[in-house]
Amino acid sequence: MKKRKVGMALSLVLAAGTLLGACGKSNDSKGNGADNKKTFSVGMVTDIGGVDDKSFNQSSWEGLKNFGKENGLKKGKGGYDYLQSKSDADYTTNLNTLVRQGFDLVYAIGFLMPSAVEEIAKQQKDSKFAIVDAEVKLPNVASILFKEQEAGFLAGIAAAKTTKSDHIGFIGGMEIPVVERFETGFLAGVKAAKPEVKVDVQYAGAFDKAEVGQAIASKMYSSGADVIFHAAGASGVGLFKEANDRKKKDPGKDIWAIGVDRDQADMGQDVVLTSALKRVDVAVKDLATKTKAGNFPGGEVALYGLTEDGVGLAPINAKAANKAEIEAVVKEWIEKIKSGEVKVPETQEELKAFNPK
Repeated sequence: MKKRKVGMALSLVLAAGTLLGACGKSNDSKGNGADNKKTFSVGMVTDIGGVDDKSFNQSSWEGLKNFGKENGLKKGKGGYDYLQSKSDADYTTNLNTLVRQGFDLVYAIGFLMPSAVEEIAKQQKDSKFAIVDAEVKLPNVASILFKEQEAGFLAGIAAAKTTKSDHIGFIGGMEIPVVERFETGFLAGVKAAKPEVKVDVQYAGAFDKAEVGQAIASKMYSSGADVIFHAAGASGVGLFKEANDRKKKDPGKDIWAIGVDRDQADMGQDVVLTSALKRVDVAVKDLATKTKAGNFPGGEVALYGLTEDGVGLAPINAKAANKAEIEAVVKEWIEKIKSGEVKVPETQEELKAFNPK
């Protein structure tokens, strides 16, 4: 009997302890929920251009940082962060790493990543992904695309209105739809502003070869071009180096370069005429904000153009001789595009039929 009573007493003590422990855990959990509520976190994987490519990846990172600051987040796990890819072999690993670190939304930056996103998104069905410049048709992936042709068009207007030699150039990174839309829009803008202008078009074949971009720019300037627009990522850095070097040797000569994606005025105050803005920063911040609010557009395409403030043109360099004229003409075309009066061509076939008024 004594053993039975001791056993019953011990059971009662254990039960009471368990109940008290449960109550304590319940209160602690409630307290943590109130005081340490899990914040919405966002991460991104860069393509091989790197986060400081002065262009596409950098713009994406700026958008993520803006979202983080606006929401009181810190860089790192539980806030906002990025992983840099040194080669395409890093894409799946980096995406998976951010998912395992608990980020609520993971961005894949660039057209090179759809297969990697598709692979990881199928494995991690409870995670949310967004890809920039490509489309992945999965319910847990949102795709972000831009009307690059509209930004390219405005750059073409500015270039045509600036050139004195009636000879300008376009340097592309790789021959992919995104860059070809920039090129097509640029050619359409030149056609609309000054159809007699000659345009040299060359591709670097990569987005991370500044030396190739510089070599192409050198040949174009030497052949008479006085304005060159690039849509070549980090390869475009070579354009700015060439323009700056030539300007230093001959300060009185007209040598202009047009940037891309972000305002690249910091690449040369004497040579950067303007930049064709592709507001990846706006799109990244916008989609993160929607997702945080519970409006993740999984399986859909978010398209950003002039109307959505997704593309545009950076301020014209104050040293441009006819700055006011360029700004006035650009403004007119922006209004025509936004109103639907003019549809900027995005393919070479559409360009052939384009009849600017």
